[in-house]
Amino acid sequence: MVSKPVHGLPLLPGFTFVDPTKTAFPRNQTLSFKNGYACSRVPAVGLGKEPIHVNQLSQTDLDELANKIPTLTYEEPRQTPLADFIPAHVAFDKKVLKFNAYFKEMVPLSNVEDYRIRKVVIYYYLEDDSMSVMEPVVENSGIPQGKFIKRQRLPKNERGDHYHWKDLNRGINLSIYGKTFRLVDCDPFTKVFLESQGIELNPPETMAIDPYTELRRKPIRMFITPSDFDQFKQFLTFDKKVLRFYSIWDDTDSMFGESRTYIIHYYLADDTVEVREVHERNDGRDPFPVLLKRQRLPKVLKDNSKHFPRCVLEVSDADVKEWFTAKDFAVGQTVSMLGRTFFIYDCDKFTRDFYQDKFGFPEFPVIDVSKKPPPVIKQELPPYNGFGFIEDSAQNCFALIPKTPRKDVIKMLIDDHKVLRYTASLESPIPEDKGRRFIISYFLATDMVTIFEPPVRNSGFFGGKYLTKTKIAKPGSCVDNPSYYGPGDFYIGALIEVFGHRFIIQDADEYVLKYLECHADDYPQETILSLKKHFSRQGPSMTQEPASGQAEDTKDKEDKDKENKDEMEMLIKQIQERLKGSNFLIEGPIREAFEILDKERTGFVDKEKFFGICKTFNLPVDDCLINQLIRMCTHGEGRIKYYDFVRALSQ
Repeated sequence: MVSKPVHGLPLLPGFTFVDPTKTAFPRNQTLSFKNGYACSRVPAVGLGKEPIHVNQLSQTDLDELANKIPTLTYEEPRQTPLADFIPAHVAFDKKVLKFNAYFKEMVPLSNVEDYRIRKVVIYYYLEDDSMSVMEPVVENSGIPQGKFIKRQRLPKNERGDHYHWKDLNRGINLSIYGKTFRLVDCDPFTKVFLESQGIELNPPETMAIDPYTELRRKPIRMFITPSDFDQFKQFLTFDKKVLRFYSIWDDTDSMFGESRTYIIHYYLADDTVEVREVHERNDGRDPFPVLLKRQRLPKVLKDNSKHFPRCVLEVSDADVKEWFTAKDFAVGQTVSMLGRTFFIYDCDKFTRDFYQDKFGFPEFPVIDVSKKPPPVIKQELPPYNGFGFIEDSAQNCFALIPKTPRKDVIKMLIDDHKVLRYTASLESPIPEDKGRRFIISYFLATDMVTIFEPPVRNSGFFGGKYLTKTKIAKPGSCVDNPSYYGPGDFYIGALIEVFGHRFIIQDADEYVLKYLECHADDYPQETILSLKKHFSRQGPSMTQEPASGQAEDTKDKEDKDKENKDEMEMLIKQIQERLKGSNFLIEGPIREAFEILDKERTGFVDKEKFFGICKTFNLPVDDCLINQLIRMCTHGEGRIKYYDFVRALSQ
């Protein structure tokens, strides 16, 4: 609560009262931010915004008190540290005072002018107190101009003193080496510097006017121009004015000719022509800039000058009927100069403005002479000749030295060593081909197929490799863009035509069904269903043992059993021939292992125990023929007759 003294009474206990209407008692901030930095400040009011009845100091007074160095009463005062010494060449580096001035030069041997006003610029370099005098170059003045007095320390008097910047001011005369310069004005930096040093500058003066220069600017022509052309006037009027044309010389009609660009310069001062060559980077040409040096070019020669030896002698006006002029050059026209025809396709802005003002020509257009790319020729492959793969044959059309076609490396890495095996029979009208069995292997990494015929004794066929690794095209597909057989085309009962031979798929590995089920989205469902149906009915339907003590009643069943037995014997012979020379043909240990598990000597073991023994002896159960034998030896659910299996692995 805030207490207030009664008006007119001293601030004593008992003479104050509390303001009951006051409810806010904020404290004033003592911190603030200035230019992004925190700084302290003295509060102007007290608690609850009550005025402070004390003598307050300003921020400047507070800063002065904070930075005030205390003085000692009983000791000697300490010396204030000297400021850092900065040499003049560092403090005044690149700082120059500039004064505009002039001096009068007497002209005693002229009846047109008595004196001449020459304007100069005086530079004073603060770093070493040196001075220089420069005279601006005036065009066609006839006077050598530029550096009038080189940079040096200029003497002021005979005692050896030199001029200092304190001696310079506006509106004064400066004597240097016998010449009197009148300083007229200075630049803003010089004015600020001198005023900062306490020098009061005189008011600026106007630059003196040269009477002869003014007379030349406004000549009074009291005579008539002669009829013949004034070449000197042409030189003074068109000096350093050049017409520039961009041209092209097309020499493609000749042997080893080409199209090259040039720049034609026409000098208006003396009607001369120059042709310069435009070089490009890495163009392979010698860097000669000028094709035709600056000279007057004859346009039409006289009749008696056709055999003039121009190679060794210069052409004079007596031999030329007409010379090249500015009217002979225009954008869009061809100009023949010394046996070469140049086509002008563009010019610069000054040339365009000159032709519009001088001759009234319309604005020249810009002609596009860039080389257009030749039309793209579509590459068409020749018809396929039937040798090798189409990809290999097509490489001979792409390069002189054929390269190996690109392969799908990712597919080769993912599907490496993945092979789908099928059992197939040959469909042929020849009776000897009946009963021949083939193993078709499909390599997923390269989409190639191999066909192998297991050798069978006394069959009349040698067996072995029937078809090497290659791609098989579907019948009726286009020769140039064939469609090849894939895993989705190999289903049970499918007819595969291989180069005129027809094969019917009879069986497959269980790995084929597992692979197709894992990639069911990539292959037809009909193929997967056909393999599932085949494997579901393969086990119990292959060799179904008759009930014990029950004989076959019908002749058809006997024929079927005989056929199954013959097929079993043929399959066992194929396995023995295939595994000939391997370590698997050891009957004793494998038979003993099965007999240990078959304690009741029934000739059957469980499926899990059977495959456990096969895994122990590293038997190739994934092989197509062995897998087919296991299915033929399977009876019922989960029971396998191991006698025939062991007999197939025996010697």
